[in-house]
Amino acid sequence: MIEIACKKNKFTYNVYHITKAFFPNEEITQKVDEKQESLVELYLPGGSCFSIAREEIADELPHGLPQGIPDGRGGSVSVSGKAEAFRNISEEEMGQAEKRAVTRQLYRYLLKETGRPLAWGTLTGVRPTKLIMQMVESGKTREEITGFLEKEYFVTREKAELGYEVACREKELLSRLRHKGGFSLYVGIPFCPSVCSYCSFSSSPIDVWKDRVESYLEALEKELRAIGEMSGDRAPDTVYIGGGTPTTLEAHQLDRLLTVIEECFDLSRTVEFTVEAGRPDSITEEKLLALRRHPVTRISINPQTMQQKTLDLVGRRHTVEQVYDAFYLARKLGFDNINMDLIAGLPGEAAADMEDTLSQIEKLHPDSLTVHSLAIKRAARFGQEGRTTDLHTEISQMVDDAAACARKMGLAPYYLYRQKNIAGNFENVGYAELDKAGIYNILIMEEKQTILAAGAGASTKILLREPIRTEKGKEIDLVHVENVKNITEYISRIDEMIERKGEWLWH
Repeated sequence: MIEIACKKNKFTYNVYHITKAFFPNEEITQKVDEKQESLVELYLPGGSCFSIAREEIADELPHGLPQGIPDGRGGSVSVSGKAEAFRNISEEEMGQAEKRAVTRQLYRYLLKETGRPLAWGTLTGVRPTKLIMQMVESGKTREEITGFLEKEYFVTREKAELGYEVACREKELLSRLRHKGGFSLYVGIPFCPSVCSYCSFSSSPIDVWKDRVESYLEALEKELRAIGEMSGDRAPDTVYIGGGTPTTLEAHQLDRLLTVIEECFDLSRTVEFTVEAGRPDSITEEKLLALRRHPVTRISINPQTMQQKTLDLVGRRHTVEQVYDAFYLARKLGFDNINMDLIAGLPGEAAADMEDTLSQIEKLHPDSLTVHSLAIKRAARFGQEGRTTDLHTEISQMVDDAAACARKMGLAPYYLYRQKNIAGNFENVGYAELDKAGIYNILIMEEKQTILAAGAGASTKILLREPIRTEKGKEIDLVHVENVKNITEYISRIDEMIERKGEWLWH
């Protein structure tokens, strides 16, 4: 058990996630105590404790502490000759500086305590490349960016280089789009052949909902037609049909859905149209032929692992042989841009299992490969709580082996994001051939374009033309509009889902 007490609520997020990254298997309790003198107090298992006093972060703040800053004991700190520099620094900026300083101090302590650095240092967000992209766009050099990440955020050199490489490729790929004035379309199919035990997405077994699929499609088509009307003469740059598993739909249902999309949107300028076929046991020749009748340019066939024992354990009701069959069938029918997903750290798997999986994937040679790291909180469901250190070591080796395999196949990293509560703070990386990168994946991560989303649980992201100020005085340029996840509610409340988008679209 780890106990955390913060003087201010603003410290809680970073303090919790940094601590959790170092101790992914420990239960953590957290409270805010405005009366305590120290900014943060941390009590670790075994009796070790640590606190951060305001004076300890003085050197981490711009030019030191200004006059008039409370010292936590009813007085204020005076730093002669430095107060002038603070007259133009806002309260929000000072608050951000304090948060960074506290986070850095905590990281140093936990690094000393554990002897193990975090791959991404003090970066707690899921989109580390967003920061790097901003620096690339501002004209910073490779050495300036990687050096800054190492010094300011304690990111390892390896991950700093990876982030820089991904950001540069993203920038080049996005330069081909009208990403600021255009939009992308996401269509969600929340059904799967079965629900994998590690899954965090909103999906339901198709067998349970077979009698409601038609009603769902009717609601979805209504939403798509409404979005098409709202879009006017704007055309989507990318289209992504995900889920769930879209190929749980019958061939005629897929054909019907794709026809509606073509009717509602001008696809003449669409550079990428992805259908996440996903589960091999949902793929048939009839369904693939239905996709071929429409302008689908990219599909996913996702094994997650090529170890049959693991597939059986996590509830993926397909065989390794079905992965081969589905892949070769898709190639035979003319699909020349196929992605495959793998997960590092699935229950019971060691680095040797991933090595065998990668050797089989290499024989298939997909056009892109996405490698995910399993979060420890999900790994715990499979009785792996007691092997955190081993699991960290194994995942580290798996991630490195996957990167080496991807490069051996001629695939370069093109997008990257992270999940919370992964041992060692590993990342999920997409690798692809030069002209086969998933553009939609970049857009959804970098938040540089409006994403209009239809379907149960779908999340629309509207990039505003001009920033607006919230009631709390914060400026925002991106608005999230969420559809309800419950399938029955989505069907019954479809008019409300449509109206929510209309309030903000093209604001």
